[in-house]
Amino acid sequence: QVQLVESGGGLVQPGGSLRLSCAASGSIFRVYAMGWYRQTPGKQRELVATITSGGSTNYAYSVKGRFTITRDNAKNTVYLQLNSLKPEDTAVYYCHVNTGAGYYWGQGTQVTVSS
Repeated sequence: QVQLVESGGGLVQPGGSLRLSCAASGSIFRVYAMGWYRQTPGKQRELVATITSGGSTNYAYSVKGRFTITRDNAKNTVYLQLNSLKPEDTAVYYCHVNTGAGYYWGQGTQVTVSS
């Protein structure tokens, strides 16, 4: 079994920053791609950013240049730095991990951007 523990969400004013973390633990032989998705009520979950085990990244157009995804392979942890936040970034953010043996989701962390 694999557990994903997310942290770092919260309330921030427009233009502010947050850093999300997601640590994977449990029966992990190897972690391949890691990523972040987000979801708002009534909408489908959407991709925010992904990063491969080699460090190649991919971003949604709406966050490119503002968000940065990184990972620490030794800690099986993925991070998402959110800068220049906008009200439309408000959502529950979920981390996603591919271990090769399965795909896993975090419990979600709320990010609210409001003045």
